[in-house]
Amino acid sequence: MESSDPSSAAVSKTQEISVPPVEGVAGGGTSYGWVDGGLQGSHLGSSVIDPTKVHSADLLHVWSMPSTANVSQQEAPRPLEHVNLLAARNERESLQIALRPKVSWASSGIAGPVQIQCTDLCSSSGGRLVVGQSITLRRVVPILGVPDALVPIDPSSPQINLLPGETTAVWVSLNVPCGQEPGLYEGEICITAMRTDSDSKADSLPKSERYQLYKELKTCLGITESRDHSPSEEMILRLSSTSTTLRRMLVLPAFQDCHENNGLGDMMDEDVMNNVAVRVKLSLTVWDFTLPLTPSLPAVFGISETVIEDRFCLEHGTKGWYDALDHHFRWLLQYRISPFFCRWGDSMRILAYTCPWPADHPKANEYYSDPRLAAYAVPYAPILSCTDAAKNSLRREVEILKTEAHWSKAYFYLWDEPLNMEQYEVIRNISNELRTYTPDVRILTTYYAGPSGSELAPSTFEAFAKVPNVLRPHTQIFCTSEWVLGTREDLVKDIIAELRPDLGEEWWTYVCMGPSDPQPNWHLGMRGTQHRAVMWRAWKEGGTGFLYWGTNCYEKAMIPSAEICFRRGLPPGDGVLFYPGEVFSSSKEPVASLRIERILSGMQDIEYLNLYSSKHGREEALALLEKTGAYLGPDRYAHDHGPVDVMRGEVYRTCRS
Repeated sequence: MESSDPSSAAVSKTQEISVPPVEGVAGGGTSYGWVDGGLQGSHLGSSVIDPTKVHSADLLHVWSMPSTANVSQQEAPRPLEHVNLLAARNERESLQIALRPKVSWASSGIAGPVQIQCTDLCSSSGGRLVVGQSITLRRVVPILGVPDALVPIDPSSPQINLLPGETTAVWVSLNVPCGQEPGLYEGEICITAMRTDSDSKADSLPKSERYQLYKELKTCLGITESRDHSPSEEMILRLSSTSTTLRRMLVLPAFQDCHENNGLGDMMDEDVMNNVAVRVKLSLTVWDFTLPLTPSLPAVFGISETVIEDRFCLEHGTKGWYDALDHHFRWLLQYRISPFFCRWGDSMRILAYTCPWPADHPKANEYYSDPRLAAYAVPYAPILSCTDAAKNSLRREVEILKTEAHWSKAYFYLWDEPLNMEQYEVIRNISNELRTYTPDVRILTTYYAGPSGSELAPSTFEAFAKVPNVLRPHTQIFCTSEWVLGTREDLVKDIIAELRPDLGEEWWTYVCMGPSDPQPNWHLGMRGTQHRAVMWRAWKEGGTGFLYWGTNCYEKAMIPSAEICFRRGLPPGDGVLFYPGEVFSSSKEPVASLRIERILSGMQDIEYLNLYSSKHGREEALALLEKTGAYLGPDRYAHDHGPVDVMRGEVYRTCRS
C-alpha cells in the first residue's frame, strides 16, 4: 500500500462493543505478550498517563491493512504507510485501520478509548467525497473468535475502546457515486487516544459556571416561548434579546477553547488541533469508468422470510412484515445482489419471490424495474398450497408481468436440489402449467447429482452432466454446485456441452456447504481472497449467473437481540452473510459481515474483467487473472492482496480513456 501509483491500489457514546452473544462464546483476548504491570520499557514512566498531553503514537500502534486481510485480535503491528486506493465510479473500495495499544492510559480495565475521525476526501478541482455519505467507518467485531461483523461507528461520537493486548480493526469504506468527477482525492484518518469519562470528571464545569449556563438558557426559553397573537415588533425584540443572551453564553470560560477552529472542521477536537493524533494519509484515484448499475452477472441470494417473522415477531402479511422485507431487500441491493425471499416446504420445495407485493401493486413495478436488480423470482404460490385461489393468483401474476420490459429478468425457482425422478416429474408438471400462460417462462433448478433411480449414464458425474436431457424444456437455468467440480476446471466443458443456448438454456453455479477449504467459499474463517475468489471462479468458468441459498439463516430465535447461532450441521457462516443490528446496539439496521463486503468486491472485479475483455478479448482477460497471480484455479489463487491490486491496476492502466 506504500506506492503512490494508483495502478498498485493497495489498499453513541463511546462504543463498548466486545463480542456479541454467539453460541455462548464469550470471546476476548488472550493477551499474548502483554504485561500490564506498569510502563516498564516505556519512556513515559510509571505515572498516570494523560492522553491529551502525550502523542497518541506513544500510546498505540496504528497501521493499515487491505480489505482481504482477516485482522485477528493477536495481529502484530506493522509500519504505518500512506494508503493509496483505486476505484471506478459506482464502486465501493474498502481498507482496514488496525489499532493495538502499547500501554494502558485508562483505569477501568480497558487500555483506553480512541477517537477515529476521517476528513472528507477532496480533489484539486473541487470534487469531494463526504464523510457519513461516501465514507463510512465500522468496527470489526469477532464472531466465534473470527473477525466478521462490521458494526457501524456513530459518526457523531466516533469513539471505541481498546483492550489490553488485543488488536482492533476499523473497516473504512469509500463509496464513489456514479457522477463523481475523476481525479485524485486526498484526506486523512486521525486516531487520537482519549480520556475515559471518569478521567474527564475533574475537568467538568464548576458549579458557578453551570449555574450561569442554566440561568442564561432559562432566560432564552422564557423569551422565545410562544405567545398568542404577539405583534411582529414584539417578536423581533424577543429574538434580538435571545441573540444577545446566546452571545453572552458563547464567551463563557467553558467555551474558550472552542473559539479557534484552525480549519480542521466541526468534528475536530483539541487533541487533533494540538497535533497529538496519529494521522493516516489516504489517497483515492477515481477513474473514468463507471460500473454498470445492473450487474453483468445476476447473483440471486435468498432471504428467509420465516427467520424474519420469528426473530422480529412479525405476523405474515402485516404492515410490519412488509416493512421488514422491504428494508432487507433494499439493504441487500447495495451489494450488487438480486435478493429473493424464500419459504421452504417439504422435500426441498421452495416458495421463492423477489417482491412481497402482487404484480398489480405499485410497489411491484418499483421493485422489478430497479436497474440494480439483475434477476427476480416470480412466486409460484401453489408450490406450498395448491388451491384454486393460489392458481388464479399465479395466472394473474404471469399475465401482468409478461407484458413488462423487465420480464426478461424473471425466473421461477421451484425446487432446491431435486434428488429423484418423482421430484423431477413435479418440476415437469409445473413447467407444463406455466408454459400454458407464456411460452418464454424461465425455470431455475439447482442440483449436484443426477436423479437417483435413473439410468442416464454409467458414472455419477456423467449422470450429473446429463440432467439437461431430463429437464429439457422444463428448465432453462441449470444451476450446479461448484462442489461437484472440485478442482477439475476441465469438467466445465462437459457440463456446457449438454446445454442448448439456442433454446435459451443457461449455466449458473452455486456454493453451499461445499466446496470446502482450500476452494473458494464464504465460510467463516476462510481467507479474505478465498471469499473474493468465489466470483473470480464463476467468471473464469463462464457461468452466466450465481445463486446463494441464504443470507440470514441463523438458528430460530424469538427476539431480535437473541444470540446468534449458526445452524447445526452446517459450516460456520454458511447461509449467514449479515446479522441483526439489535444484537450489537439499539439500531435496526442489518450489520454486514466482512464476507458480504468481499462478495461485493468480487462482483466489482467481474466488471473490471468484462471491461478488459471488451478492450482486449476474453482470452487476454483470462490470461490477466493468471499472470497477475490473482486466480489460476479453485486451489490456486492469491493468498495476499498484492496480486488483486496488480490485476485491477492493469485494467486501469490499459482501459482508461
